[in-house]
Amino acid sequence: MSAALDYRQARASSDGPLRIVHLVRSPVGGIFRHIADLATAQAAAGHQVGFVCDSLTGGAFEAERIAALEPHLALGAFRLPIARQIAPSDVTALARVHRRLAPLAPDVVHSHGAKGGVFGRITGAWLNRAKPVARIYAPHGGSLHFDPATAEGRIYFAIERALESVSDVLVHVSEYERRAYVDKVGAPRCRAVVVRNGLTPPEFEAVTPAPDATDFLYLGMLRDLKGPDVFIEALALLARDGAATTGTIVGDGPDEARYRALVAERGLAAHVRFLPPQPAREAFAMAHAIVVPSRAESMPYVVLEAIAAGLPILATDVGGIPEIFGPFSGDLLPPGDAAALAAAMERLTADAGRARGMARERRAHIADEFALSSMASRIETVYRDAITAREARTFSVR
Repeated sequence: MSAALDYRQARASSDGPLRIVHLVRSPVGGIFRHIADLATAQAAAGHQVGFVCDSLTGGAFEAERIAALEPHLALGAFRLPIARQIAPSDVTALARVHRRLAPLAPDVVHSHGAKGGVFGRITGAWLNRAKPVARIYAPHGGSLHFDPATAEGRIYFAIERALESVSDVLVHVSEYERRAYVDKVGAPRCRAVVVRNGLTPPEFEAVTPAPDATDFLYLGMLRDLKGPDVFIEALALLARDGAATTGTIVGDGPDEARYRALVAERGLAAHVRFLPPQPAREAFAMAHAIVVPSRAESMPYVVLEAIAAGLPILATDVGGIPEIFGPFSGDLLPPGDAAALAAAMERLTADAGRARGMARERRAHIADEFALSSMASRIETVYRDAITAREARTFSVR
């Protein structure tokens, strides 16, 4: 039975279809995966869905993913220039987003990530003057990665606090993210819930390594927050000790040139290959195990996907990753520690049979809790409760 069908059968109410717009700045990585899965399930359940994102981010791979999503988007997909940092151009961009959304008359504006959260909630507040519009915000880490001791962090957290006044519900993808919000921004003055990411049944089919598979794979954004530099340094440590360990790095990002230079500088050019972004399951076949050396995370899809695909995995003890590992969280590694990662990589390759057995146990552990059908059903309940509450407030004022 498909996840979409599971979702249709598990719908929280029969109040009719909703008009839903998802808004995010950067259409890449786990955030886009989350939105695409949710939008597809919502469309299959009879809702009309739209999507708005930045046009300055991503390349051909992201464009292909958006094009693949468009058949499910009755309200269309729109790309507009939205700067990553706070900038004067935000005023113009915000006006453009409003002009796009107003004719769609959404019942729900579901915004994702820090910048998407600003644009979605402000636009939703404007639209709410004409009809009740539920404003849902999912941080996905975003501004919560900043340090509250820095001026930049204090600015972002002040903005988050101010926007609670135009928010109906905060949706956190992990308990870790919920706690981080409370610690850094404060106890929310609107409703907050935790709804973990989910996978489809086909994603629990094991992936077989390709004939030219390397020992390890890094898959994700090429930026220091995700730790590919730690992976490279771990490979260098193994090479120094005489181990010819090989690696594949799949992805792109702002620090790609520096990582390529680091590979050359460490004498690893014959052991490490770089490949452009591609679907996760295709990338998984390129190695016998995966490394997720992140310095910070919320609820990373790559960890869920890799475990579901039966890959042996080495990951760091950050964010919501312990929530995924559950009883296996003792296997997690300290972030930013190339020596610890290298030692774990050496142990894994020395006992590949044990690593595959542990991979099977982890896959069985996540099979029930992290299902797309459950995620979509819970999100719809959040929407309908928010709409009911907003309509009640609107009518009481009138």
